[in-house]
Amino acid sequence: MPKRKAAIAVGGVAALGAAALLLPNANASQDPDQATAGGTADARTLKAADASGLAGRLRKILGDAFAGSYYDSGKQQLVVNVVSGDSNVVVQAKKAGAVVRQVDNSMAELKAAARTLKTRATIPGTSWAVDPRTDKVLVTADSTVTGANWNRLRSTVRGLGSGMATLKKSSGTFKTFVSGGDAIFSQVQGGSVRCSLGFNVTASDGSPAFLTAGHCGVAAKKWSDSETGQPIATVDQATFPGAGDFSLVKYDDPNTQAPSEVNAGNGQSVQINQAADATVGETVFRMGSTTGLHDGQVTGLDATVNFQSETDPNGVDTVTGLIQTDVCAEPGDSGGSLFTQDGSALGLTSGGSGDCTSGGETFFQPVTTALQATGATLGGGGGGGDNGAGDQAGAGDQAGAGDEAGAGAGDQAGAGDQSGAGDQAGAGDQAGSGHQAGAGGDRIGGGADPSGTGAADGGSSSLTDSR
Repeated sequence: MPKRKAAIAVGGVAALGAAALLLPNANASQDPDQATAGGTADARTLKAADASGLAGRLRKILGDAFAGSYYDSGKQQLVVNVVSGDSNVVVQAKKAGAVVRQVDNSMAELKAAARTLKTRATIPGTSWAVDPRTDKVLVTADSTVTGANWNRLRSTVRGLGSGMATLKKSSGTFKTFVSGGDAIFSQVQGGSVRCSLGFNVTASDGSPAFLTAGHCGVAAKKWSDSETGQPIATVDQATFPGAGDFSLVKYDDPNTQAPSEVNAGNGQSVQINQAADATVGETVFRMGSTTGLHDGQVTGLDATVNFQSETDPNGVDTVTGLIQTDVCAEPGDSGGSLFTQDGSALGLTSGGSGDCTSGGETFFQPVTTALQATGATLGGGGGGGDNGAGDQAGAGDQAGAGDEAGAGAGDQAGAGDQSGAGDQAGAGDQAGSGHQAGAGGDRIGGGADPSGTGAADGGSSSLTDSR
């Protein structure tokens, strides 16, 4: 990553399948209204980004009747969950161009379930997020959750009531991942820290900067574009754990040229045009310095992840408000970029479980939240920053996005939660696309990996440290 051209790129070989998907713009444009004789409208064909904006508007229009939404990528339509039998509610949603589905669990009930999980089941190696496709909260436990902790989690989920939550076991371990797009490095006591650059931005004072994971910014202050090179950027703000996992890092040279693009490998680059909120069901791409380009789907929003603290053997580092996906990742991908085919910046790689061979879950910090918190705008070098924080339609309006700090929607746990690995309690488990990402991120800490395949993360707690 040349100092004067800090493009977001990733070292490593891009997956050919994912790269091929980026070539054509496969998403159709929004169709015009097709009014029917009854005064309603047929469901529209939408891009995922347009579906996100429509979901936000419908959330406001439908009020308490709104129970989440998701994007049907096959039909390219927005599906909106409603709990009211009021025909006017259904008519309003249909007129707006959405497919309307009546469900049992309201957002208030899902939020209540999330609060219960936060109070009773904040256990290292667990996570939960709303899955609007099943109208439940998806609760996940990694391989470290056993014995009394597993029994406690399962009991809590069952106590939420039948039909409110699904419990599943992950074969991996939740960790944070300290690597991503372009590899960035820092020397700390005991070793080297490796992370990934997420997106170039313009700081509120007009200086060039970039976003990366918060656990990277907490682990080290000065960052370089090579393992043994001199620092070229300094952490300005960092949040981890708590309400997010993001850092704003300013380039030391105010003349640094930092274009708003992602190097997708194989000679391809994706121009980043805006920040947007993720939508459950949409296809997304992740670029990381260890594993390159991979694709998958968004499976949940407002996720809460309980990482085992790396500084306190008995501690938990809880991070809330994350995007959950099935995109694979490995150590060295932390902080890297999550984006869409049409150039929307969605997230920064935080952590997860698994790898790009066996799959897993990966969690991302929403870019819109990071921009709003830091005051930065998308776009490099201070020139013409693209959409800044809060400019995106539908921000925070996504289905399943619980307003609570605890993982969005606590759905009731369906009886019969699994006691065995991978068994899911309750019907309607998530339909992940199979491109599971174990939140690849390199660990921060001792044992630098010069090959870039797993530099140890420093003592930041994490779900899936790719260190």
